[in-house]
Amino acid sequence: MNVRVSEEFGMYFARIPLTSTPHIHQANALTTEWSNVLPAQRANYVFGNPPFVGAKFMDDEQREETRRVFEEIDSGGLLDYVAAWYVTAARYIRQLDNPAAPQHGKSLTAPHTFQIRCAFVSTNSIAQGEQVGVLWGWLLNQGIHIHFAHRTFQWNNEARGMAAVHCVIIGFGAFDVEKKTIYEYEDIRGEPHAVSVANINPYLVDAPDVVLEKRSQSISNAPRMSFGNQPIDGGNLLLSEEEKSELLRVEPQALPFIRPFLGADEFINSIPRYCLWLKDANPEQLRHMPEVRKRIEAVQVFRQSSKRPATRELAQTPTLFAFVSHPETDYLLVPSVSSERRQFVPIGFMPSEVIASNLCLIVPNATRYHFGILSSTMHNAWLRYVAGRLKSDFRYSAGIVYNNFPWPDQLSDSQREKIEAAAQAVLDARAQFPNASLADLYDPLTMPPVLVKAHQTLDAAVDAAYGKKDFKNDAGRVSFLFELYLKYTTLLPGGTNSTSPDKLHSSSAKRKRTR
Repeated sequence: MNVRVSEEFGMYFARIPLTSTPHIHQANALTTEWSNVLPAQRANYVFGNPPFVGAKFMDDEQREETRRVFEEIDSGGLLDYVAAWYVTAARYIRQLDNPAAPQHGKSLTAPHTFQIRCAFVSTNSIAQGEQVGVLWGWLLNQGIHIHFAHRTFQWNNEARGMAAVHCVIIGFGAFDVEKKTIYEYEDIRGEPHAVSVANINPYLVDAPDVVLEKRSQSISNAPRMSFGNQPIDGGNLLLSEEEKSELLRVEPQALPFIRPFLGADEFINSIPRYCLWLKDANPEQLRHMPEVRKRIEAVQVFRQSSKRPATRELAQTPTLFAFVSHPETDYLLVPSVSSERRQFVPIGFMPSEVIASNLCLIVPNATRYHFGILSSTMHNAWLRYVAGRLKSDFRYSAGIVYNNFPWPDQLSDSQREKIEAAAQAVLDARAQFPNASLADLYDPLTMPPVLVKAHQTLDAAVDAAYGKKDFKNDAGRVSFLFELYLKYTTLLPGGTNSTSPDKLHSSSAKRKRTR
């Protein structure tokens, strides 16, 4: 190691073995008082590579450790294991008397704040989706500022059998700095380039310090988006192509009750799947379909055997899906999960006879205008920065992505018509390839030139509706959208201050917004 260091820095170093200050403590960082290892007044840096364990995959010991660390943080159970290091570091560098997060509206009590610089390698989940509001809402309230950030890159462990992990590196402290840097990766497996910025918010973008709350309705009065239909049936109401054919062979009278059924995978990859939709079936009809009755009985048995009381209660209505949101009109379907490789999340209009599963989101009575905005680079850039992830894939959500998205303001009739015409051109371009799945059409390697051009025209129309053009990259678009988000939420009843994460930061956000 001495030789390698010497080669790197062009000078001879003999640092190992450690002899001058050999203070190494091997202990659990979440159960050890850091000040007992090194008093905060003597510390300059805190940095490391904490373990990567998702909130749902922690063992009992890890769950107990994080329970103690997150005890005073609302919804702390949503946070990944690595978040505990951020919280513990914040308490260390602030030396708070009371580790609990302060009550809204009350001043922070910190007897000592040390100018310690911290940085952790982390899974990128802590800068996306719901975790941002939980973790960074608390950290910002403690006066934490982000100094630098490496946006998502792929890290490969040298150990055998270790999968690649999508990581970020976030540098922070309990003090602000003038010079801040975001390291952008055009290729997550490549080298970054540094961008000097005025501010770095919890989504690792040059924008004001705000976090998005999970909302039940759009800040822009966009049409309501909801989950699709959830069976909770043990698979007994669902049919493959072969199962459908066999059922109709023995019970052709079941045909009126068989509907196409689409989850995200089936929609994107054109996989045929069906379901028994018995919402309007009467007892007499069911009596003459013994094979269908067998499936209904299996649903009842499955639900009765559940450990969840709510599921056992559903056993009383075994002919129905557990959750029904299906509209009796055409609707826009948005898959809940889509590959990170795609520039656009494929969405599409569905006729009312098609049943969307709970792995999709639906917007009833959507128009070509709504399709156009949601299919634009503007919206997809927002998605890439604020959505949660399933592994590395984008996870679309109504509460975080859709309902917080700022739609164009003061739209003219001409602008709307141009977006609608461009949206129709995208649909027409797709229609030229009837045998291609959406996965084929939106694969970066196989996307047809006519579809690429149609999306470029759509982007130009959408950008014009926002009164902007010539965005250099996604980061520029998202920075612009965060400014709009602040404008729109300030106009909501109660204004931006109506939400707890924004409440303590509305003044700093305003200051940075007018820089």
